[in-house]
Amino acid sequence: MNLKSSNPYLHILYWIFVIVVLTLIFGRSWGNNTAAFYFVSMLIPIVLGTSYFFNYVIVPRFYLTRKYLRFGLYTFYTLVVSLYLESIVIMFSYIYLGNFNFQSLGPYASDTLLFAVVLYLLVFLGSLLLMARQIKENKQVIHQLLEEKEKRKKSFLEIMSDRKIAKIPYEDIIYIESMSDYIKINTISGQMVSKEKISKLYSRLPDMFLRIHRSFIVNKDRIRSFSSGEVVVENVPLNIGRSYKKQVKESLTGKQSLA
Repeated sequence: MNLKSSNPYLHILYWIFVIVVLTLIFGRSWGNNTAAFYFVSMLIPIVLGTSYFFNYVIVPRFYLTRKYLRFGLYTFYTLVVSLYLESIVIMFSYIYLGNFNFQSLGPYASDTLLFAVVLYLLVFLGSLLLMARQIKENKQVIHQLLEEKEKRKKSFLEIMSDRKIAKIPYEDIIYIESMSDYIKINTISGQMVSKEKISKLYSRLPDMFLRIHRSFIVNKDRIRSFSSGEVVVENVPLNIGRSYKKQVKESLTGKQSLA
């Protein structure tokens, strides 16, 4: 399971949904939505902390590594700590919301078992959503790896040039330039021209190639240096497009740091 969220907005939306649902549940029970909202606001840090600790620490560290005994033990410890924190929330609710009168909070305000059930239902729901997202992301990664494997089966780029099929070894390509209605492939032995769109060509190339501009694709093995604004392949400086800077930085960060 990934430890970082690829889309934090989904997490924010999920917890907003949780707050609304809990407020409606307890508000309907108490007949006081305002008091329920304040109560949920005090309860939600426990739910949130328990959920992320369970999903991002206990599950990947123990369950996914098949350490089931430790998984059960730490889950039990988490349950105990959560119940203890819930009892503190109940105490503050009793003092500040109920004016020392549980009856004003409704029939379920002091039911710790109900809170535990609600809490772990939310944790379980969050876990299911995270696992479903993880499965989807893993499928995408596997699909990309299979595509990359298919691309690497060929050690050359096949294009149509001068009405003939030409096969250019990948390692011979320095960079590819888009010239409006055709592309120019710069190799160690010269240049070749082909009528093909650069975006379509890029989809056929393995990941040893990197698009740095709407008009340029470079062979990463031919990069001699680069900065925040340009990439130098062999002795040729090429500008990095504004919309490609993040992608270039992430792809080349292992080589050296951007200036």
